[in-house]
Amino acid sequence: MCKLCAYAETVITLCAERAHRMSASDDPRRVHFQSPEYLVDRLDAIAELFDKDRTDLLVEAIREYIEDTADSETFQELVATKYYDDQLAFETVKQLVGAETAQRLRLLKADLEDEPLDLAAPDDVDVYDGDATAVETAADDEQ
Repeated sequence: MCKLCAYAETVITLCAERAHRMSASDDPRRVHFQSPEYLVDRLDAIAELFDKDRTDLLVEAIREYIEDTADSETFQELVATKYYDDQLAFETVKQLVGAETAQRLRLLKADLEDEPLDLAAPDDVDVYDGDATAVETAADDEQ
């Protein structure tokens, strides 16, 4: 691994760790929603079976769903596409895919936004070692 890549990996790791510490809040937030009665009844029966609180089961189910969704390739591709198209802010990306992946996307986006290098082909190197073959496309199209 080159020094630049090692440095970038270290920066990403440190940023991810810092972001996690800053956002790792377990303060509860009250959420109200409506659900079909049969789902609430089933949830209550499961909670009673496991001797758990309904809220604990809901939080666990939401956490698992979010982790499964965030780990899916389709979801990550969608987040990346929307971020690259400026439809998602970096902070939102960080919430959706985690700080480490968000940092990687930020670096890739910066690379994509850079202007391509306008380099001329080298004059002093014969990459084909004299064995270049010309291709006539107009003649091939007529056949």
